[in-house]
Amino acid sequence: MKTKEGFDFSKAKRGPVIPQTGIKERITIRIDADILAWFKQFVEDAGGGNYQSMMNDALREYVDRQREPLESTLRRVIREELRAAS
Repeated sequence: MKTKEGFDFSKAKRGPVIPQTGIKERITIRIDADILAWFKQFVEDAGGGNYQSMMNDALREYVDRQREPLESTLRRVIREELRAAS
C-alpha cells in the first residue's frame, strides 16, 4: 500500500517506534483531578517532561521511605534539617 507521498507501508507494523523495555505495566487508575493537575502543571512549569514518570518517581520514593527503618528516617531528617539551617 502506497500513499500519495510515495511512502510504502505494506510491511509496516503497529506499535511504538522504540520497543518498550517491559519494565512498566499499563494499568487503568483513577487519580483525583487536583493531584493530576498538580503533576501536569509542575511538569509544564519545569519546561517539559513526563508527568506519568514524575508520578511514578513520587510513588517509588514513598515506597522506598516506607521500607526505611525509623532510625534511618530520623537520622536522614535531622541531617536534612541541619543542612538547611546552616
